[in-house]
Amino acid sequence: MAANIESYKAGSPAINGDVIPECKITLITGITGQDGSYLTKFLLNKGYEVHSLIHCSFNFNTQHINHIYIDLHNAHKARMKLHYADLFGTSFLCFWLDTIRPDKVYNLVAQSHVTISFEILDYTADVVATRALRLLEAIRSHIVATG
Repeated sequence: MAANIESYKAGSPAINGDVIPECKITLITGITGQDGSYLTKFLLNKGYEVHSLIHCSFNFNTQHINHIYIDLHNAHKARMKLHYADLFGTSFLCFWLDTIRPDKVYNLVAQSHVTISFEILDYTADVVATRALRLLEAIRSHIVATG
């Protein structure tokens, strides 16, 4: 699922007076999965600044993105920024949307373990459906608030 926020941001003037558009910003949920890592690499190559909300847990599974991750201690070099958060509440998501101000949002969060997805049906439904709905509501609220 991708939501296009496209709040066109004015760029800075170049030496010759032309306007250079600012870097587009995107927010990806589910960045640590295979598809999220490929999308991140693609968008970074296109010049995007990529932000992601990473699930808060004791097991930070970032193996798919380690090759493109730059430590935030070198934030001036980083065009991919990880924010430790969760998709539990709309107000929390609104905070991150207002902070990051993305032009595009990609929701790739899913329960990817097949056996667990059938054993814990309520959790799977929450991850796949309810959290996606919360994200869409937060995006709607962000667009209404920011124009």
